[in-house]
Amino acid sequence: MSRKINGFGKLIMGLLLLILLIILSDALFALNRGNLLAVKNTHVRVSAQDFSTSTLYRVARVVDGDTVDVLVNGENVRLRLIGIDTPEAVDRRKSVQCFGVEASRRAKVLLSGKSVRVETDPTQGRLDEYGRTLVYAYLPDGTSFNKKMIAEGYAHEYTFRYPYKYQSEFKEAERTAREEGIGLWAPGVCPS
Repeated sequence: MSRKINGFGKLIMGLLLLILLIILSDALFALNRGNLLAVKNTHVRVSAQDFSTSTLYRVARVVDGDTVDVLVNGENVRLRLIGIDTPEAVDRRKSVQCFGVEASRRAKVLLSGKSVRVETDPTQGRLDEYGRTLVYAYLPDGTSFNKKMIAEGYAHEYTFRYPYKYQSEFKEAERTAREEGIGLWAPGVCPS
């Protein structure tokens, strides 16, 4: 009888150890996502307080139509633009989507070598699930880059969990682009 209890006890101890390892690995992953530098891409995560709405930040790289890197105090900060979603052009997990290359190209024309003003939105939180800082970007002349991409037919209006500050404007911009057949809404461009 003691052998069965001993074997059963070892099984229970092994299961408890496995559960503990899973909990620790989840905790370390959560800590890395929330607080540490994204060393792989050498991007620094910043808080919303680190941005001044009156400061222009130099665009270091246009990743695609809805993601850009800017320089903040000499460090690269990856930004995910609130309220828009462009077709994928560079996501390794997905194939290139219809109009993704065009959207990425347009973002590069508008932003490469330029500076942007950024605005955070407390309704959206500070970071997305990939650690990108969530913002609206404005061109030096004050034009909303996010809204411009939608209005020119390079992006869809995109609401992630909660309504955001400019949601009604962005939805209206998409409705107009669709009705006028602009960009990815042009007849025959992106078959549904």
